[in-house]
Amino acid sequence: MSLNYILRAKKFKAKKSLGQNFLVDDEIISFIANNACSNDEILEIGAGLGFVTEKLIEKAKKVIALEIDKDAINILNKNLGDKKNFNLVEKDILKTDINELPFDNQKIKVIANIPYYITSPILVHLLGEIDELNNKNRNRISKIILMVQYEVAKRICANENSPNKQYGQLSILSQMYSDVEIIKFVPKTSFYPSPKVDSAIVSFDIKDKPKVDITPLLKRTIKAIFTSRRKNIKNSLQNAGFNNVTEVLKEANVDFNYRGENLSLQKINEISFLLERYNKN
Repeated sequence: MSLNYILRAKKFKAKKSLGQNFLVDDEIISFIANNACSNDEILEIGAGLGFVTEKLIEKAKKVIALEIDKDAINILNKNLGDKKNFNLVEKDILKTDINELPFDNQKIKVIANIPYYITSPILVHLLGEIDELNNKNRNRISKIILMVQYEVAKRICANENSPNKQYGQLSILSQMYSDVEIIKFVPKTSFYPSPKVDSAIVSFDIKDKPKVDITPLLKRTIKAIFTSRRKNIKNSLQNAGFNNVTEVLKEANVDFNYRGENLSLQKINEISFLLERYNKN
């Protein structure tokens, strides 16, 4: 743990409204910077007091950091404003088109330590919706290194073989266009102020194509299956307004009593394909 980072963080009044918990563990900070690799162009979401930013600047070709806290922005400008490979943008990531930022390369990497309560909206913004084949933000990204709550990290990386309630819509959203992996556990003591929960760093290796050939009903099928977790798949699909569900599940060789967490993305996509065929007017 770096005393320097802790002292600098203590001088700053963290804002609970922004979910500010500053990473002060130098080992974790170096781990993030090393995984960003050298000579890349980096988008950092939520630069905070610049502890990670400082390390990224040492390794990257260019770092563009987004920050919305004016007090933090003043500190970043004071400490890093003279760095030639650093640009600070006062803007919310959810209102930012990555293509409008002054990057040179076609593909960039994203580093983010974000408030837990906006994890899902930010992932949708970066990756696009499940059935969005051509998302302009995702098209610019080669890799995302994301710090999230540990329980959320497990949900992001879950599959049909994971414990109940981990695998769901967030898992499929994260994995539709990415290979995801938890690469580092981060205890709550690595932050100041210390949050109530542990965190983890998740790596997203972005792919050019989705994991399956997306059908028109895939998003609706996923929502139906996972919205009513206590219902079996037959009831979930019927309650969502699909017809001929019995025939679909028989052809897909899926037990009527299965629940969504029992089904792989590939099998869910197969069901959505059959639903499209059986539900055409």
